[in-house]
Amino acid sequence: MSRIVAGEARGRRLAVPDGRDTRPTSDRVREALFASLEADIGSLVGCRVLDLYAGSGAVGIEALSRGATAVVLVETNRRAANVIRQNLRTVGLPGGQVLTTKVERLIAEPRGDRQAFDVVFLDPPYAMTGEALAGVLTRLLAHAWLSPGAVVVLERSTRSGEFGWPDGFAADRMRRYGDTTLWYGHAAGEGEAAEE
Repeated sequence: MSRIVAGEARGRRLAVPDGRDTRPTSDRVREALFASLEADIGSLVGCRVLDLYAGSGAVGIEALSRGATAVVLVETNRRAANVIRQNLRTVGLPGGQVLTTKVERLIAEPRGDRQAFDVVFLDPPYAMTGEALAGVLTRLLAHAWLSPGAVVVLERSTRSGEFGWPDGFAADRMRRYGDTTLWYGHAAGEGEAAEE
């Protein structure tokens, strides 16, 4: 079991999908993640959040609890997606949408009539290469899924080593929490040149 750390649904317990295919972000790492996000952007109130490779949905649902207006949670595993839906019902907060599809399929096309996202969290399988992950980020930017200056956070295995942000992103910082490392970056703002 996992729990919501703060906000309107603080303390609510969340179900976690059975099996080894899903690796939920720990409460400790989630608490550190949101402390960093709130230091960066002041508040999640009114933000639009995209949670890719969502697993149990704990990160996206935490964002809703902290005031995000809309959260899209993308998960390819149907059992895990059903657990996310159950968790959304448990917390009873509006604004959460679950998409059961592959991330790569979703972002292969422009976002269409959806609004761009202010915060994006990616927790791909640890086996995903840095090159493949950079490709996902490049498509997010190329197909206008990100607001100018959007905060992007990657969860990776500490054993994965360094991560090189692709063109269009400015690296910010990284934080290690045992076996987990969070990498923070920003999409280039309008008229802004991105840095590696």
